[in-house]
Amino acid sequence: MTGQPLAGVKVVEVGMWMFAPTATAILADLGAEVVKVEHPAGGDPGRGLQHALSGTDGPAVFVEIPNHGKRSIGLDLTRPEALEALARLVAEADVFVTSLLPKARRALGVDVDDIRAMNPSIVYARASGAGPSGPEAERGGFDLASAWARGGVAHRLTPPGGEPPMMPPSFFDLQAAVALAGAIGMALFVRERTGEAPVVDTALLNVGMWALGPDVALAPYGGAQGVLRDRHRPGNPTTNWYRTADDRWLYLVHLQSDRHWPELCERIGHPELVSDPRFVDHASRSAHQAACVAVLDEIFASATLEEWRERLAGSGGVWAAVQSPAELSDDPQVVANGYLRVLESRTGPPSALVAPPFQFDGVPTGPAVAAPEPGEDTEAVLLELGFSWEEIARGKELGAFQ
Repeated sequence: MTGQPLAGVKVVEVGMWMFAPTATAILADLGAEVVKVEHPAGGDPGRGLQHALSGTDGPAVFVEIPNHGKRSIGLDLTRPEALEALARLVAEADVFVTSLLPKARRALGVDVDDIRAMNPSIVYARASGAGPSGPEAERGGFDLASAWARGGVAHRLTPPGGEPPMMPPSFFDLQAAVALAGAIGMALFVRERTGEAPVVDTALLNVGMWALGPDVALAPYGGAQGVLRDRHRPGNPTTNWYRTADDRWLYLVHLQSDRHWPELCERIGHPELVSDPRFVDHASRSAHQAACVAVLDEIFASATLEEWRERLAGSGGVWAAVQSPAELSDDPQVVANGYLRVLESRTGPPSALVAPPFQFDGVPTGPAVAAPEPGEDTEAVLLELGFSWEEIARGKELGAFQ
């Protein structure tokens, strides 16, 4: 195994923005050959997010994250010459991925039946906002609306009487992309075993709900959906977050509190707390949780985060410092496991992109080739598909090819 389990798999993408293109970028990271179909007039509109969300300076992450590792061909699918090129691409492909709305798929002739007529054994994958069925199957969606707001996450994170928080850029697009890429992998497995190629669907609404699975399941039973936990009354004071002397935070996650309480008391320099009758076991600490949190607050506020790193290093209980994205590049585990990969970009400074959350035989996956310019590979791909230079020139004159 080389870390590229999808080597030899061919993927055709007719998608835009972040969700579906990021899923196919993951497939490219895993070894698949991905050809991205873009309109000759400007390409994927998602490329414009670079300026809308991050300005003109810095790495082009909203281009590189969803498009690295691919080739781009410029086709106007309203033209018969372009549709013929797509048909030749699809005939050789294993997977077709799209985020076009159903009306656009039907109008362009790229819906399931159309693509299956070009290649009956192809895996057809659809990315949508709310899913393929129901009254809103024909509507579009973005992750801020479909997953963050509608899926319950914004409500869950809104303090009583307060305002809902803003979602980090592309937060659920990236989670949905992992789900879609995984589903495509499973569909390829099904095809290998049975000869039948499934139609795959992943919806942002479903992904948002999945992230809140316990809350959704408990809702009919009076679960505390939307109520933020009070850190002064957490139930278990050893699964809580505490401020340090240098105004940093760390999380303790000691779910088996009786198992880890004695060692924690030793490491924080207060072994006498082990025998304190208020805190002698989990039930006692829960009954006196506000007092226990107050004691731990005072203790953790007496030393810096770096000092706590040294004291807690190697402890049996789980804990972690609250880190900024900037700190992750120096995290020893991030470095050791290759979770960040530096990618040279055609459109700006190098990008340190997060590798997909998969490894095979201990080999990190990650971007190796920068995102193409729109239509950068049009001529090369068309020649590979058997088009002559005369046909390519004619297609360009007609506006079918870029």
